[in-house]
Amino acid sequence: MPKFCANLTMLFKEVDFLDRFALAAKAGFKGVEFLFPYEWDKDEVLEKLTENGLEMVLFDLPAGHWGIGERGLACLPDRVNEFQEGVGLAIEYASVLKCPRLTCLAGIPTVNVTEDQRFETLVANVRYAAEETEKVGSKLMVEAINSHDMPGFSLTGTKQVANLLNKVGHPNAYMQYDIYHMQVMEGNLTQTIGQNIDKIGHMQLADVPGRHEPGTGEINFDNLFRSIDKMGYTGWIGCEYNPSGATEASLKWIKKYL
Repeated sequence: MPKFCANLTMLFKEVDFLDRFALAAKAGFKGVEFLFPYEWDKDEVLEKLTENGLEMVLFDLPAGHWGIGERGLACLPDRVNEFQEGVGLAIEYASVLKCPRLTCLAGIPTVNVTEDQRFETLVANVRYAAEETEKVGSKLMVEAINSHDMPGFSLTGTKQVANLLNKVGHPNAYMQYDIYHMQVMEGNLTQTIGQNIDKIGHMQLADVPGRHEPGTGEINFDNLFRSIDKMGYTGWIGCEYNPSGATEASLKWIKKYL
């Protein structure tokens, strides 16, 4: 079975962020991921990882002003310098936390940006980030996000990400495949994953509808996990879902896998 890591942005929200590491380890997780570590001291996060025996799996590059709706800078022509500074900051954290994967959120283009400008900027920024993160041994991930949860997001489908990676043409740029987002947008999960397995560097999950834990919606996760195993995927799957109740109660589905 695949390896599962706890997304500490979404799970164990009953306690403060730095207290979630211990709860993840107690629940049986060996790895963790989250969106952004930047408001916490690098060494303090490292201490929580170390004392709980957890592997740092993945976090995101700075994504702009999240509180006002920004969801990444990579497609914005007038924010290239800020994007590159964010890559540098992410690398500082990844170096200390020994994080082997960093996610680049493409962002929501502004109304004054043409499609050609958006795509050209995205290609250049992803290529830059792939080159820079490779220097510290981290793989760069690019993710598609469904247009219902995040209207206007620059990448909403697997083919878009695959096309972007082809244009980027850098061996350190990978696809982050989110099962929840792609079930909403495309369905046909097993076939789509199989067609892209060579470029998938990380996966995430939640059930549909509701973005809750597996078993609350329509996806047959047992079959999906078996298929992913047969494809030879050896990476992590991040549990990036909103628990339908308390986090501990929402983890009943995973007990047979951990």
